[in-house]
Amino acid sequence: MEPKIKKNITDALGRPLRDLRISVIDQCNFRCPYCMPAEVFGPKYAFLKRTELLSFDEIARLARIFTALGIHKIRLTGGEPLLRRDLSSLVATLHGIPGIDDIALTTNGVLLDQFSQSLHDAGLHRVTVSLDAIDDAVFMKMNGRWIPIEKVLSGIDAAAAAGLPVKVNMVVQKGVNEHQILPMARFIKERGHTLRFIEFMDVGNHNHWKMEEVYPAAQIVDDIAGEFDIEPLDPNYPGEVARRYRYVGTDIEIGIIGSVTRPFCANCTRARLSADGKLYTCLFAHEGWDLREILRNGDSDDQILATLSDIWSDRADRYSEQRTEFLRKHRHPHKVEMSYIGG
Repeated sequence: MEPKIKKNITDALGRPLRDLRISVIDQCNFRCPYCMPAEVFGPKYAFLKRTELLSFDEIARLARIFTALGIHKIRLTGGEPLLRRDLSSLVATLHGIPGIDDIALTTNGVLLDQFSQSLHDAGLHRVTVSLDAIDDAVFMKMNGRWIPIEKVLSGIDAAAAAGLPVKVNMVVQKGVNEHQILPMARFIKERGHTLRFIEFMDVGNHNHWKMEEVYPAAQIVDDIAGEFDIEPLDPNYPGEVARRYRYVGTDIEIGIIGSVTRPFCANCTRARLSADGKLYTCLFAHEGWDLREILRNGDSDDQILATLSDIWSDRADRYSEQRTEFLRKHRHPHKVEMSYIGG
């Protein structure tokens, strides 16, 4: 039986629920310092056991229930989601759920050459690849495992060859890789993919974030405009987080995600589900709601729907708009790790 539909649900600030990000695994084959630094996530780090992860059936059940609240977009994340065995079978199941019209995947790209075709055939609509530098030496240092960039580039090519539209995400950290902005723009433009620049954010507890290391969105735009003719574009949909631009005379785009200097909390329509079934209503949250427990305790779909409805209705998160005030009051706040719930 399908859960009862609750139309037009909004949170305490009037924001609807449209986008569900699902982490399928908390493990990763990279050790990027801003996400999963090696000194914390070392050989003895206790990752989730298989029995602690939501099963694909549990993920699919929650996805069906979420559609009754307005979810129509799903993004699969990690950790590195392609480390989760048989991920294409989950994609196929999600693809068959009425109301879900967009399924995306965020990955570091290393395994895309193995799985792109099966993911496309299962119903994946698009893929986003995290790539923070085009210079091999810079990239190998930043990924923390000295993995050469060619493995990612071959994955991008494989995804495109399989028919998957590709976006590339670059996190820009001042003093680390801002000199890669223009080389990345040149390289990705030549291949016809969309490139998105993301300000270095204070997600989690271990990336030693400092405001002085944020390379601001406005400066990124100025850097690009200094070499290329670009023009702004309207948002694709309400709540889009990237400010979009197009290279004049082409259909090739770049986007700038300025969570720090240009907060977009007012239009955030995203919920996040961790690999072990905790629901978070903000990327910067410090606690979540345990949905795995109610799934495994036998709650009905309608009971779970009511729980989700109450959680979203009470949501009032706007961390990025309140960052300065919040950090003044809480010098060492505890926040959920990005590797645990995805970016």
